[in-house]
Amino acid sequence: MTWITYDAGLVDDIAARLDLRKPNADAIRAVAQTIADGSGREVVCDLATGVGKTYILTGLVDYLSTQGVRNILVVTPGTTIQDKTVANFTPGHPKYVAGNDVEPLVITSENFARGQVGDALHDETVTKLFVFNVQQLIRPSDKTSRRVRAQDEFIGTGLYQHLQDVDDLVVIADEHHVYSAKAKAFNQAIDDLGARAVVGLTATPAPGVEPIFRYSLAEAIADGYVKIPVIVYRPDGRKDEQTVLTDACHLLRIKDAAWTAWAESQGKLPVHPVLFVVCRDISDAERVAERLTADDLFPGEGQVLTITSQSSEVALRALAGVEEPDSPVRAVVSVNKLKEGWDVKNIGVIVGLRALASETLTEQVLGRGLRLPYGRRVGTPMVDSVDLVAHESYRQLLANKEALLQRVLPVGGGEIDDGRPRSDLGTNRPNDDDQPSQQEMLNFTSRPRLLGDDIVDGSLLLQVESMDDAIAQGERDRKAVSTLRAKVAGAPTIRFPRREQEILPVRFSFSYITDAAAQAEGRAYEHEFKVTLARQAVDAQRGVDGTVGVNLKAAESVDATQKHISVAELRDDLYDRIWNNGYTEESLPESRAAERVVREFLKGAGVTAEDQGHEWGELRARQAAIALGKLVKAAYDNRKLQPTYAFRPIDVPTVPPPPMPSNVVNKWANFRKDLWYEGWEHSIEPVASFDAKSTEYALAHLFDSSPSVQWWLRNYDPGPIWIERDNGKKYYPDFIVLDTNGTHWVVEGKADDRANDTEVQDKKRAAEDWARFVRDYAEFGNWRYIFATESIIKNARGSWESLIALARPE
Repeated sequence: MTWITYDAGLVDDIAARLDLRKPNADAIRAVAQTIADGSGREVVCDLATGVGKTYILTGLVDYLSTQGVRNILVVTPGTTIQDKTVANFTPGHPKYVAGNDVEPLVITSENFARGQVGDALHDETVTKLFVFNVQQLIRPSDKTSRRVRAQDEFIGTGLYQHLQDVDDLVVIADEHHVYSAKAKAFNQAIDDLGARAVVGLTATPAPGVEPIFRYSLAEAIADGYVKIPVIVYRPDGRKDEQTVLTDACHLLRIKDAAWTAWAESQGKLPVHPVLFVVCRDISDAERVAERLTADDLFPGEGQVLTITSQSSEVALRALAGVEEPDSPVRAVVSVNKLKEGWDVKNIGVIVGLRALASETLTEQVLGRGLRLPYGRRVGTPMVDSVDLVAHESYRQLLANKEALLQRVLPVGGGEIDDGRPRSDLGTNRPNDDDQPSQQEMLNFTSRPRLLGDDIVDGSLLLQVESMDDAIAQGERDRKAVSTLRAKVAGAPTIRFPRREQEILPVRFSFSYITDAAAQAEGRAYEHEFKVTLARQAVDAQRGVDGTVGVNLKAAESVDATQKHISVAELRDDLYDRIWNNGYTEESLPESRAAERVVREFLKGAGVTAEDQGHEWGELRARQAAIALGKLVKAAYDNRKLQPTYAFRPIDVPTVPPPPMPSNVVNKWANFRKDLWYEGWEHSIEPVASFDAKSTEYALAHLFDSSPSVQWWLRNYDPGPIWIERDNGKKYYPDFIVLDTNGTHWVVEGKADDRANDTEVQDKKRAAEDWARFVRDYAEFGNWRYIFATESIIKNARGSWESLIALARPE
């Protein structure tokens, strides 16, 4: 095959169809650009656990297959991730990822030696997705790996050799860091395949690996894609196992109440948090599991699940369903089996009872709890966080030059000296087992951090709370969600003119039917159809017993007479047949197009202008009319689709209002992404939260202090206010502002370094088009759009009029 080229438009299309998060789309873009030379070199993407490597893998497969690649090998470190990957590409499975244009044939160690798979391997129109674990590729002594390399009657060679022979193989290594221990054997197995590209996906790159794309855990936390890690400790310093387990179970119940209260307030099916305990060895895990089943912890049958290398298939099936609503499991006890590949959204509390000296293992264990239970941050701290009950290993990491936070920070991330006093963790301490004081830990997490070009509060990236504070936060969350965030007294309801896209078939025209298509259909009717009379002869014979038997025998058939019609009559009949179906409007152009279709159909049947006096038999004419009718109907059914838009206004704030958050501070408090701010003069809602200090937070203060602004409303993603883009994705702008002239403004704030991104500019164009359509429609008042960069916001110096002058809205 001709090797692939980089197609930025295809990446954008895949990002829209799969609704990819920005870092996932950026990772696919980086890989697509890098492997376009087909040199076969290995490239690695470093993405934080919980961000969605599954969607990157799915998007890469779709990109490659759309570009013509027909052989893609996904290598997994073991059966857990292998089974998950197969499920991701299996339609109908709960973990199936929908949205791909191409549905690949999934080939595994269990099905490759089958006839239909052998046929597909040699079919250049079928995309083959091979999913194998690393052991099946590098251990020829293993039974399965021997089968992979052995001659196969359906394939014609061994499967491994077949992969060597194809000229378009791409290898995707999931959890790439796992192969570092077996690097020599794994690399040899991959090198021998001669792949055109090798792509590694990992959250923790092996030492010495330089990724082509990085998206750190800090960025994922700051962008709201994962939970916020919270280390929960005891001020009294007690660290015995019994206390740790009891505290963890108590904390889990507090979180469960908060999660359930939030779900009920939103009318959603509750997700129940589970406790994840990592033990030293199998005997340790069995002892801990037995302790957890005690009457004061989790006495119910099936509530505690133990997973080790000796676990039964029943236990593994229970593990797979741990996040299902009817799962009884409330605690999972493991040794080392679940450090990667187990992707569930409902880990609420983590306890480590083994020495986690490896930073990789620490982040992998932490990663089991990072996924958000409801798919997004909901503004309730107990739902948006995962609690790590403090123990020896995490304390040592805290004391060891802030090692855990350094794993959270991206490469190049650092601290900003804000002049506050610093604790000297890890030095001048009489005993390394001493419990850090509350003040030390708070100082450790409260320093500002440099994240790219942004400064974020370190406590957003890694929080530390005492057990008492955590319990109190849970109680505040449970109570807060029962209080509704109603709009303030006297504030208006805004009718937002949401313009929604509908995909409708274009109006049909006979002009869509080509001459060639009509002629091809007519060629079946070049010759006359004969109608025959079947003849049977009656033959009577006397048998030996004197009786007479009567038999029917076929006799020679003869041609029957049939009615004939002239070509002129036939032409009129064919025209009436398609015209009277009502597929098109009655117009002269359509009449002419219908006449052309009939003319070309007859031309295919051999009728020329000189044949007007000829006649057709009734059977031939009737079947020809049926065939032409089917041709037109097929063209009608397959007509193109086109988007059209309709206004469906939505009243905001919505009724009933969302719940009131519990982490509320005064609007003049220091900025933090995870806080809600109150005390506004002109906000329609009593509280608001923001993603960035220099844009959204600054804009809110500008609106609130301006005499020209009557009211403003913060908008959230997701929410009821959105603008639909041409690709079908929704754009959620930051604010709605009502000024004293009665004009409604949609306002977006954006960092300077993001303002010219393709995605950002596409949203801006969509919003400007939307505002123009709304104004022209003239039924919803005057609506305008402002796109304000952080430089514009800063230079406006708190003035609404200055902001408009600098932003220059259309």
